[in-house]
Amino acid sequence: MEIKWGIIGVGDVTEVKSGPAFQKIKHSDLVAVMRRDAAKAKDYAERHGVANWYSDAQQLIDDPEVNAVYVATPPDSHVFYASAALRAGKPVYLEKPMTLNATEADELLRLQQTHRGKLTVAHYRREQPYFKKVKELIDSHIGVPRIASLRYHQQPLSAEAMRSPRMQWRLNPTQSGGGLFHDLAPHQIDLMYYFFGNIAFSKGIAHNQAGLYRAADVVSGQILFENDVLFNGQWAFNVAEDSDVCEVIGSEGRISFSVFNYQPIELVNEQGVRRFAFEPPAHVQQPMIAAVVAYFRGEGPNPCTAQEGREVMRVIDSFAGGF
Repeated sequence: MEIKWGIIGVGDVTEVKSGPAFQKIKHSDLVAVMRRDAAKAKDYAERHGVANWYSDAQQLIDDPEVNAVYVATPPDSHVFYASAALRAGKPVYLEKPMTLNATEADELLRLQQTHRGKLTVAHYRREQPYFKKVKELIDSHIGVPRIASLRYHQQPLSAEAMRSPRMQWRLNPTQSGGGLFHDLAPHQIDLMYYFFGNIAFSKGIAHNQAGLYRAADVVSGQILFENDVLFNGQWAFNVAEDSDVCEVIGSEGRISFSVFNYQPIELVNEQGVRRFAFEPPAHVQQPMIAAVVAYFRGEGPNPCTAQEGREVMRVIDSFAGGF
């Protein structure tokens, strides 16, 4: 079976990160796109060689040529569009964060189970070779993992950046769930879940220090995993220097890496210091989309289930949901 995709929401994320990959993977093709702005939908279709375009999502879902749907809209519409596709019997690849909050994630999970549909959450870093290597090193080269720590800092956004349409929805909690933390942290928290497994407990605190927008601009949180690994994370979007560092320390060594910058992975253990360099994929979602195509074709497991997406939303809520 060929997977013939329709994309709901052909915005910035679909230009390079994901959209072209649908046409480069075996047994996959992009046959329809949708955006509420008809002129922009038509323009995207013409530039990317897509046969059909729509300004109404239901028309795309009802297109008989479309047998799988990628929802790439802001999070406030994820439940609506994913539910419509599942009710139509079409599997869904859903952008992160899965939903605005854990309550919505529970709702979507129940609907997916009711309709026995297929749904994969786009926590795509877990399929990239860089992070598969990190997991291999954690599992086999540092003894028993004990501590994981993450520090992600950014300089404050300029006034011009905050005015840009691509940023405004991210800074609006009604649309995004809670600002830049909600945009970026799902990748990082999902990787911790991918590395360490089930979560026993999580808690955190969020605050707005700089007052530049309504959402929290600093977040701190802890996770205790069932395997006794303790995670500490800190996010700040209002400081003088950028930082993207994660470190995992075990009983016999440590690993350090970045989540967004693809810095060489560093392994330190009794054998010395080793570094592993990787180039980011041209289309960062392509490895994940290939795994999703295999899953939708019945040839592989779900690379990130709705249950896993819900667990990530629960952690995000425990860190920043009370802000």
